[in-house]
Amino acid sequence: MELTDNTEKKQFEFVVDGHTARIEYILSSKKIILTHTEVPKELEGKGIGGKIVKLALENIESRGLKLIPLCSFVAAYVKRHPEWSRVLDEEVNLK
Repeated sequence: MELTDNTEKKQFEFVVDGHTARIEYILSSKKIILTHTEVPKELEGKGIGGKIVKLALENIESRGLKLIPLCSFVAAYVKRHPEWSRVLDEEVNLK
C-alpha cells in the first residue's frame, strides 16, 4: 500500500482493498494546502485516515514544502502528533 500523488486531480490517494482514501490539496510554490480528507465508508474504523495523513506529511516533508492544514482532520492529526509541526508554514498556529 503506497501513497500516490495524483497531480491531475490534485489529491493524494491511498488504495486499500479496492477503495480509495484521498486528501485534496492546493499546491503553490513552496506551500501545500490540504483542504479535505475523505475515507470511504468501507474503510472507516481501520486507521486509514491517520495512515494517509502520515504518508502525506512524509511526502510533503520530503519535497521541502510547508503545510497549511485547512482540513480539520489533518489539523487535528498534527495537534495529536506535534512532531509534525515541523512541516507547518510559519503563519499557521494550531493552538
